[in-house]
Amino acid sequence: MMGRREGEQGQFFYSFHLDKVVPPDHLVRQIDGLLDLDWVHKELAPYYSHTGRPSIDPVLMIRMLLIGYIFAIRSERRICAEVQVNLAYRWFCKLGIEDRIPDHSVFCRARNERFRESDALRRVFEGVVAMCIGAGLVGGEAFSIDASLIKADVNKTKRIPGDQPFSWPKAEEASHAVREYLVALDAARGQEDRGGDDGSGEGGQRRKPPKEVSLTDPQATWVARPGLDPFFAYDANYLIDNKAGIIIDAAGSRANRAVEIAVTQAMVERVERRFDLRPRRLAGDTAYGAVRLLKWLVDRNIAPHVPVWDKSARTDGTFSRTDFVFDQQRNIYVCPGGTDQHRQYRSRSHRLLQGQQARLLDLFVEAEVHDGDRAQNHTRPQRRRPRPCPCLGRYGSLPAVPP
Repeated sequence: MMGRREGEQGQFFYSFHLDKVVPPDHLVRQIDGLLDLDWVHKELAPYYSHTGRPSIDPVLMIRMLLIGYIFAIRSERRICAEVQVNLAYRWFCKLGIEDRIPDHSVFCRARNERFRESDALRRVFEGVVAMCIGAGLVGGEAFSIDASLIKADVNKTKRIPGDQPFSWPKAEEASHAVREYLVALDAARGQEDRGGDDGSGEGGQRRKPPKEVSLTDPQATWVARPGLDPFFAYDANYLIDNKAGIIIDAAGSRANRAVEIAVTQAMVERVERRFDLRPRRLAGDTAYGAVRLLKWLVDRNIAPHVPVWDKSARTDGTFSRTDFVFDQQRNIYVCPGGTDQHRQYRSRSHRLLQGQQARLLDLFVEAEVHDGDRAQNHTRPQRRRPRPCPCLGRYGSLPAVPP
């Protein structure tokens, strides 16, 4: 006989225990058994006033943010909505069935102020990494580096060309994103005025202005990829231990190759400082094949498994490397234009980059150079080999790995 629920009067009282409705094998139970946030209140106490209305518990906010990351909930509004209806999420956040969920707006201020100033979220992250190291999941010998584009939450129609002058609002009237952008501009101008070179391959020249600048979030980078509509984005940089694929460091940055290289160096140094781990090998894609990073790795006895940027073939009307003939008896290269290429003297920054390439050529070619498919061994060239001809490009290039 078919059963049918009767539309009787609702029950007035319930006997309900939240712990009993969360399955024993649920992922949140496993995470909660390892997560230790007892230090949070003491660590963040200096960043709160001793008077006024009590704030939202920072431990609650951290647990809610972890829910968003673990279960791929990208919006803080959505996190609040999911915790509202999901009993397992409520249990993990230590909320009762009748407890109110914080408004999504509290996360923005906490993330940009208290959490950033105290570095609380990084401490949570590093605590998890330390547990992975203790469990033997991190080998510490081989790392990989990569970056993922994160689309910025901006209206891409609200933008101006990067070389167009614009009157930005005063710092006290600007948004948080604009204030950070203005601080970064001042820092860059100060470095240029001091004649500093960040090693990004610009030869001491002033950096080119960005192609487009967002009026909403000027720090976001305008990204144009084949087959995709251009958009503003940031980079999420990850340093991964190859043994079990554990992310041992992460950092957000602008979507820029020179910035990616600086972030890579910072992450490798931070992992060594925090966990006493220095890899023997570092793997990366072509974006990390710049002289600056390769030299930095070789100087620290870290073998770079990175495809080298091959700029020997020229498409700008100048001669390619294969067009030059080496005269072994005279120990010079003969230019196709009929000129013997001897040692050239350039600006300090130019000589510095060529010196870095000569150093890499001497130390790097005996290592296993990853070309994207396999590793190959190369013999050491003659030490008296002349430096690359200026016709090959602005700074020359490292020798290409043969297929």
